[in-house]
Amino acid sequence: MKKIINTTNAPAPIGPYNQAVLTGNMLYTSGQIAIDPQTGKLFKGAIEEETNLVMNNLEAILKEAGMTFEHVIKTSIFISDMNNFGAINKVYASYFNEATAPARETVEVANLPKFVNVEISAIAAKDV
Repeated sequence: MKKIINTTNAPAPIGPYNQAVLTGNMLYTSGQIAIDPQTGKLFKGAIEEETNLVMNNLEAILKEAGMTFEHVIKTSIFISDMNNFGAINKVYASYFNEATAPARETVEVANLPKFVNVEISAIAAKDV
């Protein structure tokens, strides 16, 4: 059975979806973008700051589900400009232990919701 995970410490969904779904020991997060959860406003600024906000939003969802970044087994990163990869990767890397970092793909796309520069989703597993 699935359990819906939502927290006020991450942006409220902007469509017909939830922040995450927990089924068994698996957590599937929706893609997070740089929306400030306190104001609901889109953040526009340096790509490093945008990526940091995205990762903080993911962290809040993981925490609500009783998990941390150590539980993440897979991420998907969507970026609007591959020239931002280095900066995004540097911020992303600061949230993980390199030795136990999750599997990942990074894809450049034509557009993202609200025309943001980066969107990241995660799959996490909690030991039973």
